[in-house]
Amino acid sequence: MASEAFPSGLSQSKMLELLGDTRALKEAFEAGDLPAVAAMLQSTLHSLENVRLDIGVTGGTGSGKSTFVNAIRGLGDEDPTSACTGVVEMTMAPTPYLHPKYPNVIIWDLPGIGAPAFQADKYVQRVLLDRYDFLLLLTSESFTANHARLAREILQQGKRFYCVRSKVDVDIAASRSRRPSSFSEERVLSQIRDDCVQRLEAEGLKDPKVFLLSMFELGKYDFDLLEEAMVRGLESHKRHAFLMALPNVSKPTLERKAASLRKHIWLVATVACGANPSPVPGVPEVACDLFLLTHSLEGYRHSLGLDQHSLIRLAGHTGQPLHKILEALHDPKTKVTEALVAERLGQASGDASAFSQELLNVPILGPLAACGLSFATVYRMLRTSLDMAVRDAENVLLQAFPDNPDPDCKLLGEPDQGPQGGDLSGTGAGGGQTRSAGSTGTTAALEGGGGIRVW
Repeated sequence: MASEAFPSGLSQSKMLELLGDTRALKEAFEAGDLPAVAAMLQSTLHSLENVRLDIGVTGGTGSGKSTFVNAIRGLGDEDPTSACTGVVEMTMAPTPYLHPKYPNVIIWDLPGIGAPAFQADKYVQRVLLDRYDFLLLLTSESFTANHARLAREILQQGKRFYCVRSKVDVDIAASRSRRPSSFSEERVLSQIRDDCVQRLEAEGLKDPKVFLLSMFELGKYDFDLLEEAMVRGLESHKRHAFLMALPNVSKPTLERKAASLRKHIWLVATVACGANPSPVPGVPEVACDLFLLTHSLEGYRHSLGLDQHSLIRLAGHTGQPLHKILEALHDPKTKVTEALVAERLGQASGDASAFSQELLNVPILGPLAACGLSFATVYRMLRTSLDMAVRDAENVLLQAFPDNPDPDCKLLGEPDQGPQGGDLSGTGAGGGQTRSAGSTGTTAALEGGGGIRVW
């Protein structure tokens, strides 16, 4: 039973990874001093929620840069805060676009690299390369010497990049039209990938990785592979931020988000029970911070696209009636209240005693569980609520895209709320067809604003 509730990844080393392995914190854990532990973790929780992530997107004219900037934020090209798109170069200077839900996640639309006299060294100075956590290099045709020059310059400065071949849906449609009897989508994709890799290798890049994407079917083709590579390449404290900001376009994306949120449940439970605890109305044996837990459950809904605004927007994107989307929800409440949290804590407290015994077998959590039932009750409530939200999010995807034969590859929907390493010569996927809507993007001040919810 314990193994089901607590996966092997929930080890002391993993749990302390985000905290800084301080002696005082270890001693407080081992002593079961919940108030002391919670006080130390409050600053950690705050820093995790406010981590900043900067992503640069560049490529040639017409490569789909701006469309990718919009799609990765879960927006269409006609949204008031979308990046300008068009068939000519629209971006003259690095332009920041804040994520609509997580303004600390900033996608930068960078000037194009298509000029014949392109100079990579001057370009990286112009766009302030040090600013970005990683970059995406897009092309809608073949990669050129300019892409390779920029890639080498990025590598030289110790940054990561991902090569993206966009608009593969256009190539597939054209091939199907020209050769309907012998058409093979797999063969077309293989030919595109091989051509991209060969051209980059011819320019001196070693073992380049290329990801194939369509911006109007973001969850198809190589998006999941690209997402996995980008997550793997980020430092641990930025992975969560990135995952939460990704649009919910596929079941693997939802699963990665859920896994990241689960890793932080113990942290939220510790702070909720140790920092500002008060007896829960109707559940006097449990004392915790109801305000924090209410925002935790609300954060799950935002992360997974289950808040009211997200569901309304998804219905608009897909043409599905809102009431049909809502029918997919096991829990139709789109607003989380303290009364709802208290009710769920009451449900979780029923078997919290047995659950507390499970916690005793988990490294580092055992001493905290021994302090009483509050921690076990809160932990169980958070875990159960997250599992319910994930199931609802999966059902919403299936309801929103009933005609999609592959439930793991969804069309562009609503923005949602992301291992060290990664191949520096590897690259990403993205791009997409260019639409002609011309809205100006958000260039608001980059300091401050909302943060990434761990809860």
